[in-house]
Amino acid sequence: MLYPLLWMLSASLRPENEIFTSTSLWPSAISLDSYVRGWNGLRLGFGTFFINSFTIAILAIIGNLATCSLAAFAFARLEFWGRGFWFAMMLATLMLPYQVTLIPQYVLFHNLGWVNTFLPLVVPKFLAADGFFIFLMVQFFRGIPKELDEAAMMDGCSPWRIYWKILLPLSTPVLATAAIFTFIWTWDDFFGPLIYLSDIRTYTVMLGLRTFVDSSAQSDWGGLFAMSILSLLPIFLFFLFFQRLLIEGIATTGMKR
Repeated sequence: MLYPLLWMLSASLRPENEIFTSTSLWPSAISLDSYVRGWNGLRLGFGTFFINSFTIAILAIIGNLATCSLAAFAFARLEFWGRGFWFAMMLATLMLPYQVTLIPQYVLFHNLGWVNTFLPLVVPKFLAADGFFIFLMVQFFRGIPKELDEAAMMDGCSPWRIYWKILLPLSTPVLATAAIFTFIWTWDDFFGPLIYLSDIRTYTVMLGLRTFVDSSAQSDWGGLFAMSILSLLPIFLFFLFFQRLLIEGIATTGMKR
């Protein structure tokens, strides 16, 4: 499992002419030229792509945590007409492949003038469009005793204050789980940015990596591998810092406490 990553790291440090000719993981000479060339080799510095990816990922995290937690609170705690039906409809969206809704979504965003901007990649996150996270949070909220809500209501708390003052502080593990998955899925997303972004100044890291490989011209494999290594660091560090909360959130979701 680790061999491809070790090979890519080795390829990013070895001379260009040895990448596909040497079978050893240890390069004959260590060189950082691929990193310098990859960072500065395109029309824009690769840092622009990192900024774009971080911007989209952070906004996606904020949107998912805010709106999916609100939707999950409504399904888990509030009584309203058709709650079971709408919850089932929300779960049904999990069965729709992204490709099924791609064309109508593209037509909608094109009519709104959002194509070639970050809005198609960010705005749906602020509309609780990810049913997986709603389901995950509903299961977690159901594990929190309702007696806390009843006691808060006796003290005069509104549903909003119950959500903000009681449920959210107790839901740190599931919120961290949702944040980690949102960051990883958004950072690694290639298809969405490929469809909606056409200006190189708006490219994400994944689209930036694609520009190193050209079927009709020379491909910079050294720069590609070097930037691929750098693109893995944010995901690795994000998971490393929050892995305890991730494991706790998955382990306690759906359990009665």
